[in-house]
Amino acid sequence: MSEKKLSAEEMIAQDVGARMPSGIMAWVIAGLALCWSLFQLWIASPLPFIFGFGVLNNTETRSIHLAFALLLAFLVFPAFSSSPRHRVPLIDMVFGLAVSAAAAYLFVFYQELSQRPGSLTLADLATACIGIILLLEATRRALGPPLAIIALIFLVYSLAGPYMPSLLAHRGVSFTALANHQWITTEGVFGIALGVSTSFVFLFVLFGALLERAGAGHYFIQLAFSLLGHFRGGPAKAAVVASGLTGMISGSSIANVVTTGTFTIPMMKRTGFSAEKAGAVEVASSVNGQIMPPVMGAAAFLMVEYIGMPYVEIIKHAFLPAAISYIALLYIVHLESLKLGLQPIGDQQPRPWLLRLTGFAFGATLICGLSLAVYFGLGWLKPALGDYALEGVGVLLTLSYLGLLKIASSVAPLEPEDANAPLDALPQTRAVLLSGLHFLLPVVVLVWCLMVERLSPGLSAFWGSMVLVVILLTQRPLLSWMRTDGLYEHGSFIDGAIDLREGLLAGARNMIGIGIATAAAGLIVGAVSQTGVGLVLAELVELLSMGNLLLMLILIAVFSLVLGMGLPTTANYIVVSSLLAPVVVSLGQQNGLIVPLIAVHLFVFYFGIMADVTPPVGLASFAASAVSKGAPLKTGLTAFYYSLRTAALPFLFIFNTDLLLIDVSFWHGVLIFIISTAAMLIFAAGTQGFFLVRSRWYEGALLLLVSFTLFRPGFWMDMLHDPYREVSPSQLEQVLGEVEAESQLRLRIRGENAVGDLQEFSILLPTPAGASGAERLQKLGLTLYENAGRVLIDNVAFSSPAADAGLMFDQQILMVHAPTERWAKELMWLPGILLLFLVAWLQRRRQKLASDPVISMA
Repeated sequence: MSEKKLSAEEMIAQDVGARMPSGIMAWVIAGLALCWSLFQLWIASPLPFIFGFGVLNNTETRSIHLAFALLLAFLVFPAFSSSPRHRVPLIDMVFGLAVSAAAAYLFVFYQELSQRPGSLTLADLATACIGIILLLEATRRALGPPLAIIALIFLVYSLAGPYMPSLLAHRGVSFTALANHQWITTEGVFGIALGVSTSFVFLFVLFGALLERAGAGHYFIQLAFSLLGHFRGGPAKAAVVASGLTGMISGSSIANVVTTGTFTIPMMKRTGFSAEKAGAVEVASSVNGQIMPPVMGAAAFLMVEYIGMPYVEIIKHAFLPAAISYIALLYIVHLESLKLGLQPIGDQQPRPWLLRLTGFAFGATLICGLSLAVYFGLGWLKPALGDYALEGVGVLLTLSYLGLLKIASSVAPLEPEDANAPLDALPQTRAVLLSGLHFLLPVVVLVWCLMVERLSPGLSAFWGSMVLVVILLTQRPLLSWMRTDGLYEHGSFIDGAIDLREGLLAGARNMIGIGIATAAAGLIVGAVSQTGVGLVLAELVELLSMGNLLLMLILIAVFSLVLGMGLPTTANYIVVSSLLAPVVVSLGQQNGLIVPLIAVHLFVFYFGIMADVTPPVGLASFAASAVSKGAPLKTGLTAFYYSLRTAALPFLFIFNTDLLLIDVSFWHGVLIFIISTAAMLIFAAGTQGFFLVRSRWYEGALLLLVSFTLFRPGFWMDMLHDPYREVSPSQLEQVLGEVEAESQLRLRIRGENAVGDLQEFSILLPTPAGASGAERLQKLGLTLYENAGRVLIDNVAFSSPAADAGLMFDQQILMVHAPTERWAKELMWLPGILLLFLVAWLQRRRQKLASDPVISMA
């Protein structure tokens, strides 16, 4: 038993460091972590600009950020399993100071380095060598061998390009050029990935740590348990909801599994789930937290930089797939409970469906009403108060906080979780809900700043963290003062200050692995930009897929899984997006598949994080099995089986971008959400082999067919009626004058790629408003000419719609495909729904026959 417990601790230690020294070194580590958190709050705040002190540019802040991460990594992560845990060896101190000095080199000598770009001195070269070598060692310690090995392979590949086989060969780079590119410039280690870690990710990780320390994590778990515990498989459903609430602001699947799983997994086992199924439910729900907005394991902020899309747009596109995936997981848990014959906990009976819907509608109306009141109330307050709007909003928040604390003081505080307590009663939902409503205030402030004020993610997280600082310092003494019955003592201001200190320390320790991961992933990104390995990967995938579009996507999915093994979410996304996203774009265009960039990045990201689930690595599955005492391999396979819906979604939104709410109206988006949710539930029923009763094989196949039809109705409509008609390139101007404005033409183009090879690819050309085809062609910024029967591009205006679409001088237009008028593809939903009714009728009939005692005896 102790061995299993140690395994769970080792899993979480992978994120925060396993070494816990005592004495002076403990104070040093705590002081460094505290200084790191305070530094990140300082540079995120407006204070440097107010006082005119400590204003740093991006390169300087990245340098200091990495120096903290690397020094702490060598102090808290032992080199080997046999290394001491209660003291820091002298060699680790030396390594830590050396590598942190190498990272701080860019801050100290920034002015000098900026004046001689590309001209390395001996000191520059030595610093880069020390930094890269010790960064790889810190990566091995903090994250395990996978990321360090991958980064080392890319460094060797950069140097050994001329000696590689013909398919992988490149001109190679010199040792000096490699050191300059990877360490001295902002193309490698100190690139965009580390910049996002410095500017955004730390603040959100700190926000999550402070929220957890305030008691919000315990509150969310208890609230989910009180709401869902009286249903069949209630603890498992509570695990899904609680993991979703905590996972959306967590940067680690493993940390989410261990923190929520220590409470939810034993409860699931005692209600009837096997150890492997209990662990698998926790893994599936925790890993799904990494795809759930607003944080998405910090990948959302990386996408802002890599795609060049506003944060709010990324959240909008990522929300629907994540939401329906979570809803489907709840349904899978319900089906498992039905198959196991589980009974609700306690004597509270579930309410009839009509009452449930009425309660849901009332709750939704109340939330919408409060949201509108806040939105329009603040909208009126801001212009009314003018320059004093910030003070006015502060007073309003203070009054709301005091009022919610007064409500919390009227109920008993939540007891500490006891996973071994008897499951014969549930906490009262009303008491649990009222006890922690003030925890929602920082979340409201964060969402308000992000979605309404449109502040930067870093500044939004700063203001949310400031609200949490106030809560941590004041909630204990205020609750003790407001409680009049004298039955409970919540603590003093000193206790709140200790909570704040521990929250700041936890935020910094949680960030060590993420900071190291983004820096090490920067080595891979730097190698990609310096060697052009992306083109090599594209050729390899094209060769293996033999031009088959579906096989190409499957290969990309497998490569994403392999590259994501053993990597934290942030490094995972950096690696798969820099290596594989360009491959999907280029090969897709060559094969007629034109996909928005956000869909491509979400595709590789989804499969990258699936590596946390899938054996043989599956770190989240191993963490869950350490808690559940189940078989790790079986836990991982079961979790992957539960996660099939997450694996299917990327293929669906690649071919049907409506699922990402791209170019859809509000009401169309609502309809897509309803139909997509139903389709995902039907998919879950088909894969789980249970709908109304256990499904026969042909019923499962029909359910999957229904799900596919609801998800992608255009597949069947395209068979009935081609959405495009072929037009000669010479008629492009005429067709532009005929089609409706805001529609799109598909153009097949022949032109040179980045290395001068001729290739064919497809693009989408938007149709601007205009009275004639010539006017629209001019608005596109496109000039054509004919030569020997060929239509060639003579000129493309700079920053024009044609240039944005990918058209360039001297390309040849091979074919034009104009949209045709046809029935709406959504009409194909009707036969799908009729087929669903057929399956439901068959199973309902079998269910009635089984329940008839006379027939069942016969």
